[in-house]
Formats: sequence, structure tokens, C-alpha cells
Amino acid sequence: MATGKRYRAAVVGGSGYGGAELIRRLLIHPDVELVRVASVDFVGEPLSAADPALEQVTELCFEGISPAEAARDVDVVLLGLPHTVAAAKVPELAALPGVKIVDMSGDFRLKEVQAYERWYRHVHPCPSLLADFVYGLPELNRARLRTARLVASPGCFATAVELTLLPLARAGLLTGLVHVQGITGSSGSGVAPSAGTHHPVRAGNLKSYKPLEHQHVPEIVETLAQAGARDLQLRFVPVSAPLARGILATAFMELPEAWTQERLEALYRDAYAGEPFVRVPRRRLPEVAAVSGSNHAEVGLVAGAAHRGARTVTLFGALDNLVKGGAGQAIQNMNLMLGLDERASLADPGPWPP
Repeated sequence: MATGKRYRAAVVGGSGYGGAELIRRLLIHPDVELVRVASVDFVGEPLSAADPALEQVTELCFEGISPAEAARDVDVVLLGLPHTVAAAKVPELAALPGVKIVDMSGDFRLKEVQAYERWYRHVHPCPSLLADFVYGLPELNRARLRTARLVASPGCFATAVELTLLPLARAGLLTGLVHVQGITGSSGSGVAPSAGTHHPVRAGNLKSYKPLEHQHVPEIVETLAQAGARDLQLRFVPVSAPLARGILATAFMELPEAWTQERLEALYRDAYAGEPFVRVPRRRLPEVAAVSGSNHAEVGLVAGAAHRGARTVTLFGALDNLVKGGAGQAIQNMNLMLGLDERASLADPGPWPP
């Protein structure tokens, strides 16, 4: 059936939470038609088998086909595959002329194969492709994304921390030791429960995991260095929280005494002026409920009293890990790659209450 839409898209790996968010937003996209969803799960079943909200919304079914088959006659393929799995599938897609790729895994975010193999504890099957991928943080790489064919969409923690610290990096203020705590919802652990993410041990509980060893650390350091950070040492502690969606990142650092609250707020407002999906709240600090279900992120800060020529600054960033931290950002990247309005299918503010 002709839809009148300008572009055709396929999703590979659409049965997880990130895939579900991709599918739902592609189905309402004004310029892109979702024509195919490939998955090793629910083969032959309707998309509503994985996402009940899609009941009677679409006639598409999950197909047990190769990535190359999924990419037949489409303009863009969006990958919702796990880390290490995507890397094994990308070469056959990258070899197809004219097909653009947005990968949501961590397999192509790092430029150094040694860093990938250290932090992901996996031998990269196609390191020669690492240099060909553009890192998909629009607030940093928008111009490059407009001409990119291969895009590595950022991780959820990485996006939250990068947006929180990006204005400081660009101003030459991000250097040395920075401590960050990131609190995250359960959907970031994926659709399959494990001993550490199952609801009975997550609800009513807070616990750290992978302290100082999370795989997003080198991604954050590499990206902020590109933006102007110098000799950055990131000490990152993730925390599992009893909520389904959302990330709240809190960073602690010292800046020269001259950087007052007012001056820092002005820096952040100028940095994000005109950005469609990053806002600096004026009457409150960032919070998960304000961004849950949307592609918006919030950043803010509190500058402490000056002491011995320095000022302690606490910075905050909040986003939805499945949207701006995942599928929504992937679609934002896709929109830029296709020359579309980057807000297409992403402009909704999210529900209230969340």
C-alpha cells in the first residue's frame, strides 16, 4: 500500500524495550515508513506480541530474516541489537550501497579497538569499520550527522553525563578528576530479567553495580575530549533504582572561584539555546518525571561557596533512557541523516504524571 512517505526504514532487533520504542515512533513518523522488523524472537507473530500497546495499530509481524534481507529496498536500517551481537551483523549491512545505518549498541562508539575489547570484554569482529561511524550526539556532531551513512547512537548513561558536562568541556573548564553518580531505571537492563534486575530484588531497593567499571566510561571520556575536555579522569558509579524509565546523573567537581552560579547558568543557557531537546529549568533542578516518556533532557547545576580560590559545583542531568538515551536519539540521528526535521515523531513532551 502506498503511503506517500519519502523514506523506508527497517528495524533489526525489535523485540526489546529499545526496539519497541523505535517501532512506536517510526509508526507515527510523518516522512518515514516502517516496512520491516527482523527479530530472532516472536518470529511470525504480530509486533504486539512484544509490545501490547501495538495491538491493532499495525499489521507488521516479526520476521526471522537476515539483516541484509531486512535492508532490501529501504533507505535506513536501525539496529536494536545487544552489544557484541550488532558488530557481527553490521558488515553485511555496511556493504550494501546506499543504505544508512543507525546502531544503538556500543559496538561502534569507541574509535580505539583496544578500549572496546577492554571495556566490553569481547574481541571486535570488524575493527576496520570503527573509524567510519559518526558518534550520534546531535548536540556535538550535528553537522557530521547530516552527511553520515553509519552512525553509532550513544549509550543512555553516556548521553546523560555528556549533556551534563558538555558546556564545561566546550568552555575549556573540564579537566582533571570528576566524580559522577548515575541512577537508572530497570528498562536499561533489557527485557529479560536477571538475578540482579528482577522486580522482587529491584523494587524498594537501591544498589550500585559496576562501580568505576561501567562500559560507558571510555565513551564519555572520548566524547568530552572531542568537545574540549583535557586530561579528564572520570570516576563513575551507576546505581540501580526501582523505577522503569529514567536516568538522573549527578556530577561533582571544582571550578575556579570566578565561576559563580549566575555565570555558570548563563554558560549553560547559551550552550543549549536553540537545542530542540535539551533544556535548563529556571525554577527547579532536573528531574526524571519531567522528561520520562519524551526525547527531552534537562541539565542544571548548583555552585557552592568559594573556598581557597575554588568553588565546588554539582551538576545534574535527567533523561529517559529509552528515548533520548536510546531509541529517540536514534530516530533524531536518522532524521538528520535523511535531511528531515530532527524533531519529527519526537516533539511530544511526555506524559504527566509519568
